[in-house]
Amino acid sequence: MIKAIFWDNDGVLVDTEEIYFQANRDTLAGAGIELTRQDFLELSLIRGKGVWGLAEMNGMSHDEIERLKEKRNRIYNKELESGIPLINGVKEVLEILDGKYIMGIVTSAYRHDFEIIHRSTGILQYFNFVLAGGEYEYYKPHPAPYLRAIELSGCKPWECMAIEDSPRGVESAVKAGIRCIAVPHGITEGLDFPGAWKIMSHISQVPQALSLA
Repeated sequence: MIKAIFWDNDGVLVDTEEIYFQANRDTLAGAGIELTRQDFLELSLIRGKGVWGLAEMNGMSHDEIERLKEKRNRIYNKELESGIPLINGVKEVLEILDGKYIMGIVTSAYRHDFEIIHRSTGILQYFNFVLAGGEYEYYKPHPAPYLRAIELSGCKPWECMAIEDSPRGVESAVKAGIRCIAVPHGITEGLDFPGAWKIMSHISQVPQALSLA
């Protein structure tokens, strides 16, 4: 029986993956480095390595890469400030599940970015806790984020379900001993999700899947 649900944020609750790709692409382009969509998918959303290895391959120093990261963050934060929409159906699903499960958000987004994103979404009331980037030792696809979520929930791994939109997120959950529903959206549609318990085409299908878990 499932007692806890852990939600990824970007690409599952809010529509930010494309914006983040564009911020990385534009930043690297300014340094003369091309970041293709496939590069981004492979490096960031499948392997969880980030895109800065491309800069290293082009001979950039650590300090130069740090300046690029700062520039990327400024571009991304400016876009976030303009307001980020919830993915269609998210609020309705959360209302259905509210009070029936312990619910947490497990995201790689830093707390500052996360708080900007959710200034106007109105959905944080549905969650018991949030784990943001830097609040656990290792990032997805390492199991550390979900292992910490299990601790916070007070449940056993087999009593938990994760909702993810990326292969690295699914891998993180599975390594932590949690079943995972993959709900690809936008940039992650068409990817493979090894280890996923189920793959759904839309977030609205999640409550029915949970009832069968």
